[in-house]
Amino acid sequence: MNSRIKKSLSGTEKRSWPARLLVFGLLGLGFATFLIADEQHPSPDLTAHEWGTFTAIAGKDGHVVEWTPFTGPADLPGFVEHLSDANLKPGLRGTIRMETPVLYFYSPRDVTVSVRVAFSKGVITEWYPRAARVQPSGMLRNASLSQLRSDGSITWNDVAVSPNLSGEFPRKSAASRYYAARETSSAALRVKTTSGEQQEKFLFYRGVSATGLPLSAGLNADRKLVVKNLSREEIPAVILFERRGERVGYRLGPALTDEIALDPPALNGSVDALCGELEGMLVAQGLYPDEAHAMVETWRDSWFEEGSRLIYVVPRGFVDHILPLAINPAPGRIVRVFVGRLEIVTPATARAVGTAVASGDEVILSQYGRFLEPILRIVREEHPESVPGRRSGR
Repeated sequence: MNSRIKKSLSGTEKRSWPARLLVFGLLGLGFATFLIADEQHPSPDLTAHEWGTFTAIAGKDGHVVEWTPFTGPADLPGFVEHLSDANLKPGLRGTIRMETPVLYFYSPRDVTVSVRVAFSKGVITEWYPRAARVQPSGMLRNASLSQLRSDGSITWNDVAVSPNLSGEFPRKSAASRYYAARETSSAALRVKTTSGEQQEKFLFYRGVSATGLPLSAGLNADRKLVVKNLSREEIPAVILFERRGERVGYRLGPALTDEIALDPPALNGSVDALCGELEGMLVAQGLYPDEAHAMVETWRDSWFEEGSRLIYVVPRGFVDHILPLAINPAPGRIVRVFVGRLEIVTPATARAVGTAVASGDEVILSQYGRFLEPILRIVREEHPESVPGRRSGR
């Protein structure tokens, strides 16, 4: 017992009983904290790998704009759990759609873990297996996520990592992109719930947020895309991608510490070649080759759809800051690799959308999907005469 505590105890006879209780209460709290810390032993032979996507759209100044990211057709199987309509405010608006983070575990032996993830200025909207707790649990009272009083979070308790279990995983909706993420050598996971045991190859979740991005990307007078690093860390890789019908092109940029101007890509490339480039980048950031392949296969039809976008590797520090992850017991190694997807409204996109709106071409407009509303808003702000009036809520 140190001298400060001895002095505190020796003087308790001169104090009132409430003061004495406060002293012993603080000592008890310290002891309880010690016990909790003592229970959280690290597990050096446990490894956790995670990948996911941050999707956003840039305004004419290059910075992320607010939109309605929690929209579009369901692309998840029916067994995935989600916030109910009673929790979600209609027209929920934010800046980032966090898409399909999956968390894999590797261990030579059975081990049980607990996992908690928080999302800065955001909420968790979908997940599987069943979580022990998802916050906030009540109705969101404001349609803008920037007005959230506290960050959303999700917690899984008693997740059994079972390297020798082959696993019977649920399957519905064969067309869902969800299943590609299972094609890895990660351990099977088992979670006991009130309705029985659920098994999966990973912990899965999605969410939406009103936070900013680690970069901006806007067109200059020469129609080059000026990409600026807004973070203190290097952005490991950037790719400017464009698709017009069946023609695609991409331009690779170097690791970014300050800013760079990228010329529009020539539309003479191939998606297969770009997928190979991306997988190499993801492996360089720490993913296993089968994980990198699973990630690209999961998002191949989305990352490379109609339009222009900047695809980049998100700095690890930014991921840890806006999406803090806690695993107990602590793995010996944690790898987190997120890809950013930032939609760019180029003159070609503005012309295509304006022409389609004027002619009522719903086929062309549908190619821009959930981004149509913010694209129309951005185009009207810059060229109000180019797009006739249209009710663009989706």
